[in-house]
Amino acid sequence: MFFKKDQVKKVVVDAGYKPDVIHLKRGVPAKLKFKTSDNLGCLDELVFKELDQTYNLEKSSTKVIEIPTDQAGEINFACGMDMFRGKVIIDEA
Repeated sequence: MFFKKDQVKKVVVDAGYKPDVIHLKRGVPAKLKFKTSDNLGCLDELVFKELDQTYNLEKSSTKVIEIPTDQAGEINFACGMDMFRGKVIIDEA
């Protein structure tokens, strides 16, 4: 039996999101690792409006978030004040 390997992408949180656009393949389980610095400001809150999810990020740590990839499309994310933004693009496999 063949299992698809999880997609894991790293996002550095430091004066924004790097990268701020992440491509994932549809139908393959995916995780984003948000690696933070020790100066977060409003970046201490991570909001995925389309997923109705909000996460608190801690200084100098890594937060792993599972992203649903069952449908192609875009999932936007932003800081708590909506000043810094990024998006996940789920491409057809």
